[in-house]
Amino acid sequence: MKEKLKAYRFPLILLSSIFIGSIVGFIFGEKANVIKPLGDIFINLLFMVVIPLVFFSISSAIANMNSMRRLGKIMGSMISIFVLTGLIASIVMLAATVMFPPGSGTDIPLETPDDVEQLTVSEQIVNTFTVPEFVDLFSRDSMLALIIFSVLIGVATGLSGDPGRPFAKFLVSGSEVFMKLVQLIMYYAPIGLGAYFASLIGEFGADLIGDYAKAVIIYYPVAVLYFAIGFTLYAFLAGGTKGVTHFWKNILAPAATSLGTGSSIAALPVNLQAAKKIGVPKDIRETVLPLGATIHMDGSCLAAMLKIAFIFGVLNKDFTGIDTFLTAIGICLLAGVVMSGIPGGGFIGEMMIITLYGLPIQALPIISAVGVVVDPPATMVNVTGDTVSSMLVSRQLEGKDWMEKEEIE
Repeated sequence: MKEKLKAYRFPLILLSSIFIGSIVGFIFGEKANVIKPLGDIFINLLFMVVIPLVFFSISSAIANMNSMRRLGKIMGSMISIFVLTGLIASIVMLAATVMFPPGSGTDIPLETPDDVEQLTVSEQIVNTFTVPEFVDLFSRDSMLALIIFSVLIGVATGLSGDPGRPFAKFLVSGSEVFMKLVQLIMYYAPIGLGAYFASLIGEFGADLIGDYAKAVIIYYPVAVLYFAIGFTLYAFLAGGTKGVTHFWKNILAPAATSLGTGSSIAALPVNLQAAKKIGVPKDIRETVLPLGATIHMDGSCLAAMLKIAFIFGVLNKDFTGIDTFLTAIGICLLAGVVMSGIPGGGFIGEMMIITLYGLPIQALPIISAVGVVVDPPATMVNVTGDTVSSMLVSRQLEGKDWMEKEEIE
């Protein structure tokens, strides 16, 4: 019993710090912003380490694969699981919004936001997958381009044979060093997350009341139920009762970090640690999780469907019919792919909703406000969805005994 409590000690410390920070925020309101710098330090530390961590973890995992065929299997399994879980998340929220329509009867004045950048689909694709200069790879705004570059470096290293072995060892060494750096940073997590939550609750707590209350009341329970029930089911499919136990033993730290930071990328270092403790093979976790932090977002699919239903209600548009529902599901999947893993990254997805539905640009601030209040739980579902997806990929590629194999190794 003592050993079990010890395994949960750090996650419980994190949750306690968040709870205390939330109380401080409620009591002191915006005055709690005075300790926000303590939270900013923690977030900046995570962002500071995430760029080299992503590069070394992905490139080393691919460079040391036994064959490129293994990479192809991981990528194929990963994409199919990402699409399937995103589809399920979209349908779940669709059902919720049909039963409890958000935005109906809401009267919100439409105002055109200033300086909205208009991008064509082709420009968005180019900006998402590539950067014009090598140095631009070192920005978290170019995370998907960095991931593609890391994959190519890993492939090139693997194809180089014996001459590439020293470089492959360097990549592995870099991956281990930066994972150790993450462990050091996490010692500061209770202080950082507590301070950040105090600031968030102090500044935005009152915004949960008003015109958007109904949307929030719909989203939060659905997100929590999808997290608790859906991911438990996924974990069971991946590893049976042992998979469920390992998932819940290790998922609280990534969940708390993502909930506090509002960023899939910021939670990535902690999530890689959790997947390692769960028993996900190294090459799978170091391929699936970094990619998932950018292109797999169940929580964003849930949020996108809520935003669509909400704006239809606000603009008195009819949100019924198979065609409308199928279009909404497709937009949710697209929005989940293009949203980057940084705070506020949902803006691109919101622009996509406005553009593909041909809605007036004045609708953008309306759904943006919805995005703000649902962002924390959405990010939590995004991050933990990556973890359980890596478990499903392991089950598909390694067989039903994949957890036992990893323990033996």
